[in-house]
Formats: sequence, C-alpha cells, structure tokens
Amino acid sequence: MRNRTTPDESSPSLPSRALMLKPYARNFVKTTLDTLRLPSRLENACANAIVCLSCFFLYEPRDGARESIGAAEDAGRVHGGRLGYQLQDGPQLLLPQTPLFLRSSIPHTIFLCHRASNEPLYIGIDVGTGSVRAALVAHSGGIVASATKETKTFRDASDHRIFEQSTTDIWDAACTCVAQVLSDDGSGRRIDPARVKGIGFDATCSLAVTDMQGNPVSVSKGENLGKIGDRNIILWADHRAEEEAKLINSTGSVVLDFVGGTMSLEMEIPKTLWLKKHMGSSLFSQCQFFDLPDLLSYRATGETTRSACSITCKCSYVPDKGEEHPAGWQDSFFEKIGLGEFTKNNYLQLGPVKESMRPDRKKTDTLTAGLPVGKGLSEKAAKELGLLKGTPVGSAVIDAYAGWIGTIAARHSPDSPAVTLEASRHRLAPCAGTSTCFIVQSPEAVFVPGVWGPYKDAVFPGWWMNEGGQSSTGQLIDFMITTHPAYKELQEIAEREKTSIHTVLANELERQRKEKGLESLTELTKDMHLYPDLHGNRSPIADPTMRGSIVGLQLDSSLHDLARKFHLTLEAIALQTRHIVDTMNAAGHQITELYMSGGQAKNKKLMQLFADVTGMPVVLPESIADAVSRGSAMLARYAAEKQLGNAKKDLLWDIMLEMTPNGTLVSPAASPPEKRLLEAKYKIFLESIDIQKRWRKEVEATLT
Repeated sequence: MRNRTTPDESSPSLPSRALMLKPYARNFVKTTLDTLRLPSRLENACANAIVCLSCFFLYEPRDGARESIGAAEDAGRVHGGRLGYQLQDGPQLLLPQTPLFLRSSIPHTIFLCHRASNEPLYIGIDVGTGSVRAALVAHSGGIVASATKETKTFRDASDHRIFEQSTTDIWDAACTCVAQVLSDDGSGRRIDPARVKGIGFDATCSLAVTDMQGNPVSVSKGENLGKIGDRNIILWADHRAEEEAKLINSTGSVVLDFVGGTMSLEMEIPKTLWLKKHMGSSLFSQCQFFDLPDLLSYRATGETTRSACSITCKCSYVPDKGEEHPAGWQDSFFEKIGLGEFTKNNYLQLGPVKESMRPDRKKTDTLTAGLPVGKGLSEKAAKELGLLKGTPVGSAVIDAYAGWIGTIAARHSPDSPAVTLEASRHRLAPCAGTSTCFIVQSPEAVFVPGVWGPYKDAVFPGWWMNEGGQSSTGQLIDFMITTHPAYKELQEIAEREKTSIHTVLANELERQRKEKGLESLTELTKDMHLYPDLHGNRSPIADPTMRGSIVGLQLDSSLHDLARKFHLTLEAIALQTRHIVDTMNAAGHQITELYMSGGQAKNKKLMQLFADVTGMPVVLPESIADAVSRGSAMLARYAAEKQLGNAKKDLLWDIMLEMTPNGTLVSPAASPPEKRLLEAKYKIFLESIDIQKRWRKEVEATLT
C-alpha cells in the first residue's frame, strides 16, 4: 500500500506545512522543524550536525484522502548512502549525509542519527535477566546502533527455587552484540574501533563465582559443585538460600541496618554461605565471589577492584558514616554466620582489604560509578570485543542503577529547565523488567523498613540511595497469561491478526468496557482482587514466604476472563508500587515523580495505572529499549573524560544532563469515581497482607 521511491539527486524543498498529516503527526513535524530550524532544503543542513528525529511520517492517497501515515521504517529507503521519503505532493525528504543508524526499537518508531564522522562514541553493555544488550551511543547521547542477544537460564526440574546462568555465555553474547553495533556505519563500512572512547557495563545483581585465575566455577548442586564449569552464576531470582538468610537475619548485626532491617535471600552473602555449606572447604577456599557487574569489569580489565555499587548494595559492605562508625567489612558478622575464613584472608575472595588500615576498619578499594577501572580493556578482552587495548572501562553498576543514571536527568519537554543534582532526590526510578527495582537518591541516609539501603556512594560520592523492589512483575504478567486455559486461543488470534498478544488483550478489555457501558477498566475488575507476591515479597514487607492470592474467581476459562485477569495483574503491580512509594515517603523521602526504564514502560495501560494509583506523574524515556544501556554508555564517557584528566565537580551529572533525551510525561488522569475505586482497592490490597500473615500464624499454631 505504501509507495517506496528512490531519492532524486535534486531534492525538492521540504514542505513548510504538514496539513495533510493527522494532528499528532502534524504537531510532531511542526515541533521538529521549529526546534531544528531546518531550512527549506536539507542538502547541507545535516553537514557536521546532529539530526535526531523520533519519527518521520509518510502520507499518501487512500480512497481519495491524504490520510495514510506510515512508519519511516516501512516507507524509507536507503539509496547510495542517502535516505529519502516520498511525500504526498511529490517532494522528498532527502538526508544526504550517511546515516549511522536506521532501525526501529519500538513499533512504528525509527531513530536517525546523522553525525560528523569523527564524533566520539561510547558503548554501554546492559546484562539483563534474559538477554545482553549493547548500545553504541554518540557523545551527545544519540543512539547510533544497538543489538540484543538472548542468554540462557538453567532451571532445576525438581527445585523451582533454582535459577543459574553462565558468565561465558553472557560474555560471548556481549562480544556478539558489540560486533553487531560496530559492523556498519551506514555505508557498508565497519566503524573504526578508535572512535569508541569508552565502554561501560551494568548487570543484574547475581552472584558470579570463579577460581583465582578467573575460570568459571560451577554453582550447581551435585558432584560438580565447586569444580570448573560453565554454570557459575546464581541468578538474583534464585531462592535456594532461605535458611542462610534466616541465620543472617538472626544476628542483629549492623549490616542489617543498611538493608532495611532484613537481608533478602536474593543478596550475595546468603548465596555465598549456601555454597560454603554445600561445597568442600578446599574448593571453597579457591573461589572468588563477585556481584555480576564487578565480574564483567574483572573480565574486561583483569582488575579485581570492586565497585561501590555492587559491594555496598549486595555484599554486606557497610558504608562509611564517619570516623567512629564501623565502616567496611564486619569481622564479627562474617564470623558469626560461618564465613570466618574471609576475616583471616583479608577478604581476598570477596573484595581484598587495603593494607595499613586500622584493624577495626577493614575497607577495600572501591570505585564509584563510572570511574576508570585499571588501565582499561586488557589485550585479551579488547581482541574479543573488537576494540582497542586500553579503551577506558567505567566502573560498573547494577542494572537498575544504570536505569536511574539513564533516565533521572530527563526533561519533560525541550522547554523544561534542567534538573539539578540536588533536585534528583524527588525522582524515583523504577526499572521494570522481569522484576522491578525502585531507586531513589538522597543527600542524607534515609532508613526505610523493608527497603534496601541506605547505600552510600552507590553512584555519586557522598550521596545515599535506597532500593525498593518487586521480585516478580514482568515475570508475573507472563505467568498469568501463559498459564490461563485461553492462552492458546490468544496466540491464535494474535497470529491471525498479525499483532501482539498484549494488543489483543487490550482490545478485548476495551470491547468489554464499552459493552458494559463502563467509564474505566478499573470498574471492569472492581470485584476482583489480586495480591501479586507469587515469588515472595522484596519490599516493603521483606518476606520471601509471602504468596499470591486472588479473590473474585468465576467458573470462566474464556478469553474474556484472561483479559480481565491481565488487567487485574497490572492493577496489582501498580498498587504494590504505591505501597513501596508510600513507605519510602513515610520514612523521610520526598518522591514526587516516577522515571521509568525497562520493558514494562512500553505498556501504556500499566504506565497510566502507575500515574493514577500513585497520584504522581510518570516520565517515559525516549527509547525504552535503550534507556539502561544508555546509562552504562554515560559511565563509559565519564571514564574516558576522567582518564583524560577532567576533574570538574559533578561531571557525571553534567554528562547525564547532556546525554539524556527529553522524556514523555504521563499525568494522572483518573476521574473522581475511578480515584475512589482505586483508593478502595488499595485499602483492600493492604488488608490482604494482614490477612495472609494472620492466617499463616493460625495455621502454624496448630502445628506446634
């Protein structure tokens, strides 16, 4: 239906008006032209300049009307290094400079970055739960290219708690993705690795184990445990260390003060203790234990220097609060829980202690986010990645913190004032993928019961961060859909209509709403209530034994029922988000806005629910798929500039301001009746927690 045309060398002028476009497209084009102040001809407008447009639209006759708008992804054509679009009345948009990037990361969206050939580039590597993503990012923040490769997760058919991965598989995926983003500069030539001035990593907070030479050590139960083997990661979602976490939480150690009062079995020390209990002592003594972001830095540079983010947030390293505060590794804690060997070898296996320190202050070398690690890429890593030896490597962070870095400095619009570092304390960054983490920064330590932290220096030196979380959100949505009897029917409809299952569900919900004459989808599920902790509660209850529940079931296994339960799941995730935000603010935070990253940010209904349930605006990143990897690329740039001697105060914040695109604002929009209904459902949500706890006590009382 859409005509593709070959650009002509003599590009006609760009129409000054876009009257034939639909309103939203017309407004976009007008805003774009006004912002860029492009002349009528584009032949020279792009030379040594940046043109980064979210979308280009093609329109053409359909049934005699000029109303058909196609995504540039479908309508555009690359010809002889030029990108052209045929418009309705004949003129073409012709961008003569070689495009570095032409692809769609969001349906109906395309990113075009035309840049000077010598502009510095940075690579951000984001290791998520199910895939590795690499983004090649320009100095000013534009995404030049990105690539994704799935990774393997190993389960145990006899133990649902087990989730394992492989650093070899992850590193190979990272190398593949880097090769892809460097493979083509838009004219068929490989991008010169010398243009890549830095690389940064983020990853899930999973426990990675190697021997002292860096070889992977198996963490799987059985005879191979502790021996060289590829399955050397206990994934964050792994819940095998329940008993070890109970032991740790019985100690009353100062360590617990900095994890919300209760240590989660998802953290690294309970998992390390589990390995100690099940692995031979001689094998255990030969292991190194890393939070996964630090393992990637080690693999890239050969340096064992740990990041402040990883060891403070996940490895029980107590932050410094002054001369008399017992900062650093806590000997008494590790001895009490059964890891006394760490105290005797100066934490060689976990984060070696610096020499000449006071005996009661065992501190290790740590790097705050993005500081250069060692001498940059080792010769081996550089060869594997296709980059230059010595390329600066920014100190890694946990993936949710990279999401915070990549989104929190966004403006609502081009006219919005730049936010200050001090004002960032009012912005909460939910990173919502398989699970959801909620990151907030504050100038002083805020102790929130059931919420991890406060963590000092996790990103900015001297600043504190708290981390709330939901153990299963994206995973929960998938579970509720795929286990429903109507799932096969849903798949068939999506395939027949050539759309996604989520679109089919959204259409079905809207059909039901209209059929029943309801104002909102919330009314459609008013008599249904879901408590979502099917994988335990991370925050703010901090109880891994919490379980899910649903009220309002009917004898219905139809697609209609699946659609309602899909919406109910989104609603429950939003209600729990409010529970976490309310708990944080009650403890002393002053959160007023949510800045999203992660795959769930693509779900418009969920984002509107977040805004309506919390009563706060939600800001979506320009490129949802690349928000986290862009954050790691910012760390790469920071490392490169620090290595060049840039000592500017708050340099990282300035980089974040420059490289973060404007976001999209989603404002609360619930009507007064829907607000009252959501408020009632939130009250029921909180009551369901109390009821579950009370019922559990009553049952346990019968067994004692």
